[in-house]
Amino acid sequence: MLKGKTALITGSTSGIGLGIALSLARQGANIVLNGFGDVTSPKAQVAAHGVQVIHHGADMTKPAEIADMFAVATATFGGVDILVNNAGIQHVANVEDFPVEKWDAIIAINLSSAFHTTRLAIPAMRAKNWGRVINLASVHGLVGSAQKSAYVAAKHGIVGFSKVVALETATTGVTVNTICPGWVLTPLVQKQIDDRAVRDGVSVEEAGRGLLGDKQPSQQFVTPEQLGELAVFLCSPAGDNVRGVAWNMDGGWAAQ
Repeated sequence: MLKGKTALITGSTSGIGLGIALSLARQGANIVLNGFGDVTSPKAQVAAHGVQVIHHGADMTKPAEIADMFAVATATFGGVDILVNNAGIQHVANVEDFPVEKWDAIIAINLSSAFHTTRLAIPAMRAKNWGRVINLASVHGLVGSAQKSAYVAAKHGIVGFSKVVALETATTGVTVNTICPGWVLTPLVQKQIDDRAVRDGVSVEEAGRGLLGDKQPSQQFVTPEQLGELAVFLCSPAGDNVRGVAWNMDGGWAAQ
């Protein structure tokens, strides 16, 4: 379905981003991976689907590096047809104890980076009259949780930003939407589980069950594969008139 298209996914060397990259690759899209850590394994996993794949290590707090990533993608593939803004970090603390540098970093990576990638992607998408921008916002783009002021602020911002750009492109073949996952067992969430286990003096397994029990009625983690298939749907012809939507896949979290 996506043969000949190119997808750029930020924060895609593991977790949700890699899951989405693999789903898009299965549909024939060439992939631009971005992120830190091991690159060889994720590149090999994507390439196994018979598509071309490159990696760019742009630091998502630095607009110049983001611009270079788009320049490399354009030079390699002729442009970016599908943009998935997934890069994110987390820090947990009461607002009066929240380190200023952590606030700034979370806003830069979780929110401002999506502005920089989107402003670079939209002109070429408009010219082709086809494009998809998919922003990963978390269920925390819809509801709040204590001690996550920066993360919740950034994710609410992503939902609002997506609505605005969706309206600006509403008469074109470009769509902009947000996916709002609940708990997904990514390295970011695993760290929260590990911290909870230490804090409460329980096993990691019990801490995981406690984390789900607090918020996610299904008692099941959302998987990167499920999120990837939702991204595929948004890129399909069936998604042509899905615009400005904040689509939660959260096991019932926001329904409470």
